[in-house]
Amino acid sequence: MFKVINENLENHQTDALIIGLFEENKESQSYYQLLNGKFNGHLDELVQSGDISNKEGSVSKVHTLGLIEAKRLYFVGLGKRDAKTVHTVRNTFGKVFKQLAESGVAQASIQLNSIVSEEGQTDYVEAIAEAMAMAPHQLQTYHTDREEGSVDLANVQFLTDQSQGVVEAANTGYALGNGANIARHLVNLPGNLLTASDLAAFAENIANKHDIEIEVFDHEKIKAYGMGALLAVNQGSDEPPRFIVMKYQGKDTWDDPVAFVGKGITFDTGGYSLKPKDGIIGMKMDMGGAASVIGAMDAIGHIKPKENIMALIPATDNMISHTAYKPDDVIVTMSGKTVEVRNTDAEGRLAMADAVTYARQNDAAKIVDVATLTGGVVVALGDQVTGAMTNNEKWFSEIQEASEQVDEPIWQLPYLDVYKKQVRKSHIADLNNSPGRKAHAVMAGAFVGAFAEDTPWVHLDIAGTAMAEGEHDLGPKGPTGVMARTLAKAMMNVK
Repeated sequence: MFKVINENLENHQTDALIIGLFEENKESQSYYQLLNGKFNGHLDELVQSGDISNKEGSVSKVHTLGLIEAKRLYFVGLGKRDAKTVHTVRNTFGKVFKQLAESGVAQASIQLNSIVSEEGQTDYVEAIAEAMAMAPHQLQTYHTDREEGSVDLANVQFLTDQSQGVVEAANTGYALGNGANIARHLVNLPGNLLTASDLAAFAENIANKHDIEIEVFDHEKIKAYGMGALLAVNQGSDEPPRFIVMKYQGKDTWDDPVAFVGKGITFDTGGYSLKPKDGIIGMKMDMGGAASVIGAMDAIGHIKPKENIMALIPATDNMISHTAYKPDDVIVTMSGKTVEVRNTDAEGRLAMADAVTYARQNDAAKIVDVATLTGGVVVALGDQVTGAMTNNEKWFSEIQEASEQVDEPIWQLPYLDVYKKQVRKSHIADLNNSPGRKAHAVMAGAFVGAFAEDTPWVHLDIAGTAMAEGEHDLGPKGPTGVMARTLAKAMMNVK
């Protein structure tokens, strides 16, 4: 898919030749001047007329009319050179790859030295390849008259005289982006087409593709393990629950694994604490955390970091029936801790409690959970920043560093004793699953944290960031696949 060559621009054959253009004096930009000469100065005229722009985020298409071997030129506006970042390049190339997809371009070449010098080159290549995977991604629909899919960009060549690490970085970036796409695909599936069993089957396919160990617990095995919280959430459903365990071994021996825990509620009615009619629409996305974990495991299978990773997904829907669990019920979790149910719509934290306990009992060195957990985090942080909590600042800093590298920002919420005490306030059980509306996002995280105990733990609430309200540079409206790249990147950073 990716190739590095060192060839003169005027002689290079390609469907699309992509050149970076900065705002600084274009006379100092040799690639532009070379092409301008081949076009007899007409590129300068296009710049003056505004048909070619060097403003950050602009993409300008020019047909070559046989003046050079490339069929089309795409000038990518990168703004001021000293303001360029990996993130601005990633987003701008998202626009480029969308245009290439719309034009049906199957092969493209990027003049890499026009974008970045040798220093830090692989970081930019990785980001460009992420954009290549993510930006043109189309979500599956069920229209009977849907059009045929567009031509995929199958080959990208990087024109550069510094080739070391470029192809490897491109493959890594594409794997990260495709991991996010897998998460998007899963979140987009309707609840009737993605039951807990379906989610487990999808995870098995990912595991088999990469030779990752996987075990799927059925209802009987979940019961044998004492996962009373997961079983309580499942009580009202005709669909059996599943507990998914994936194990990637990147070290010589299986020790000190990092545990990814993903909330896998395939549809959430709220149970007897029923959601309102407007709030229940879209609840197929309540397995977004599980989707991100599975997407991250696919990326990890490609990238192969030197870390042991255990992915844990408690999967069920949350339905209403005569067998469903109820407010005032007391349930016994896998940890042995008892929980008073005050809100059946606070089900995700219950299912995750058993998964976090499983991680601890299976010697996880660190835990990170991902969940569409609360509306409260959306009120607090909106839809651009993921809420986070932790009991270990060093582990949090590792996750935060990875999130910054892939531009999936997180913000740490307080995890103080006053909050820990509130989830332990129950006259009848060890904990309660919903102390009230105040500090709702923090209360939910504090409940999960009670089961992490002293194991380093980071909680990521993606209720706001899991969905995009409109099309954006790196993808379509709808599921974002957020945190799939962050999780995988964090494992890549392990030295």
